[in-house]
Amino acid sequence: MTEPPDQRPPDPDSGGPDPRPRDPAPPSPAAPDGGGTAPGGGAGGAATGRRIARNTASAVLIVLTCILVPVALLATWVHDIVLDTDRYVATVAPLSGDPAVQDAAVHRITEAVGARVDGPKAADEIASWLQSQGLPPLAADAVRRLGPQIDSAVDQAVTKVATRVVTSDAFATVWRDANRAAHNAVVHALTGQGRGAVQVTDGTVTLDIGTAVERVKKELVDAGLKPAAGIPQVNKQFVLFHSDQLAKYRKAAHLLDIVGNWLPVLVAVLGTAGVLLAHRRRRALARTALGGAFACLVVAVALIVARRYYLDHLPAQVQSKSAAAAVFDALVRFLRVSLRTAIVLGVVIALGVYLIGPGRLPVALRGASDRTADSAARWAAGHHISAGRAGAWALAYRRAVTIAVLLVIALVFALWNHPTVLTVLLLVLVLLVLLAVLALLAAGGRAQLNAARPPPDAPPGRR
Repeated sequence: MTEPPDQRPPDPDSGGPDPRPRDPAPPSPAAPDGGGTAPGGGAGGAATGRRIARNTASAVLIVLTCILVPVALLATWVHDIVLDTDRYVATVAPLSGDPAVQDAAVHRITEAVGARVDGPKAADEIASWLQSQGLPPLAADAVRRLGPQIDSAVDQAVTKVATRVVTSDAFATVWRDANRAAHNAVVHALTGQGRGAVQVTDGTVTLDIGTAVERVKKELVDAGLKPAAGIPQVNKQFVLFHSDQLAKYRKAAHLLDIVGNWLPVLVAVLGTAGVLLAHRRRRALARTALGGAFACLVVAVALIVARRYYLDHLPAQVQSKSAAAAVFDALVRFLRVSLRTAIVLGVVIALGVYLIGPGRLPVALRGASDRTADSAARWAAGHHISAGRAGAWALAYRRAVTIAVLLVIALVFALWNHPTVLTVLLLVLVLLVLLAVLALLAAGGRAQLNAARPPPDAPPGRR
């Protein structure tokens, strides 16, 4: 019969544990000067103090990380979009095809041209000329009464030509060039550096569309509307953005521009330190991920509220609420995408940490996946398909390879230029595929190991 464990007396010469109970060591007497070891003090008290200090530092770093995640995204947005000319122009360039912006531009151009074509005056000049050529006064008066009709006809002609100009590729070019020139003015408004062709007055950023007006004027003249040739050079402004607090944002924008490249790295370092200092690191990682996602969700909701407030308090010079909404949405599009990406990434990380934990559901899922992999390996072995050395290697180094794959995926995400939610889902899919392949190879290695193991020679009773 097999001897039950832990029943044999230990060999006194082997240095094994002594099973006999020992009396507790008497407490050391207190020194005369009070330097003795108090109950609960000494090494145990110091260890407890260090543990409390580590947990406190970890909690502070994790909370700070969660708060700074949306701030880092905001700094990146300011640095990469608001204060970068090429990316700014690439962001607002599609607005030239937005129907609301096109309608607003047509209205402003028509207003600029129509204000300088006086129908009654033109009718009076025509009637006077005709009367000088012998037209009866009664007929001349009839021509003078055509002034309102001339105004209406001119407005229709101008609107038609302006619409054709605004919806053409030429306007897209004008829009991009004007915005590129305008960007220096925006940078000057936020940082005090550089100047551009666009004015920034009382927090209102205006875009000069005089070039488009000149093009409409030329087409009107070419179409036979000769009075349009008398239209002087127009400096018509299209309100691009308005904020009463624009001047107050200068210091914040300058600071965010400086830290735009380094703040995300600092946040990552703080988060990593907070997790490493935690007593339960897996739980700390999940809380950090969910906390950062929640902070980004709060900022995303605040951005929706800010959009509504901005559109409800537009100044009088902004004539199109739809165009203002389109411009606002274009400018904050990258920030919205970044916030959504951070939210999804935080949820994915927390879910992944949960699935590798000791919970009943994660254990059941991992067990089911391993059984599925073993079944596939047995089927492959039955069909003379072997994983070879790769299977044995995967079985021996599965944990290390899994960590390496996670680090590579994290590095790819960190180096990805402006990742999106689709980027996160794509990397998660790649990670799942790689882990599934690794599990299949490890299952193949186990199948080979079991096949090579000799059957037990001992009878069942002596196992």
